[in-house]
Amino acid sequence: MFKKMQNIETAFQHVRSFTIILTIGYFIAIGYIEYQNSALVQTIQSRLYILYNGKVLEAIATDRKDNIAVEARDHVKSFHEYFFTLAPDDKVIQANLNKALYLADESAKKEYDNLSESGYYANIIAGNISQQLQVDSVTVDLCSYPYHFRCYSTQNIIRSTSTVTRSLVTEGELRNVARSDNNPHGFLIQRWETLENKDLKVVNR
Repeated sequence: MFKKMQNIETAFQHVRSFTIILTIGYFIAIGYIEYQNSALVQTIQSRLYILYNGKVLEAIATDRKDNIAVEARDHVKSFHEYFFTLAPDDKVIQANLNKALYLADESAKKEYDNLSESGYYANIIAGNISQQLQVDSVTVDLCSYPYHFRCYSTQNIIRSTSTVTRSLVTEGELRNVARSDNNPHGFLIQRWETLENKDLKVVNR
């Protein structure tokens, strides 16, 4: 009788151990499945499909931190191209400057006001002058916020009698703002100033 009770007790212990192991295994399996499902959902959500001209194109959505350097440089580049690329046409000048001023704060507006008051834009129209800007490079320091940048550009001022090539170097800071149609990168340039603006060469036409 005693031996029989021992066998029952041993069998009960085996069953209990097996049940505990099975339960632990069950929870591990559930956790693994949930992890895999979460990773799969995140992968699916990061894929965007765009219909363009009857074709389905796949795009990958990424966190902003993955592209922040590229977006920051492009924001600075776009601002300078809008601000300094001018034509002898008041509507073109205003259109470009309006786009530029959405990308910067009052430091750019102050520079625009100074140029306007000095007759700079009126002289461009009166003299049939075209002004083109090529951004050579943009450096952005992402180690501290707001992000400091420096922009190196080459400016061509085309007159009927000559073409002047100038070196333009500016610097400022970038701070985060809400994205919009007028500011797709979600940055705003502040404390913008010109460090260098000098003639490199003059070519007579």
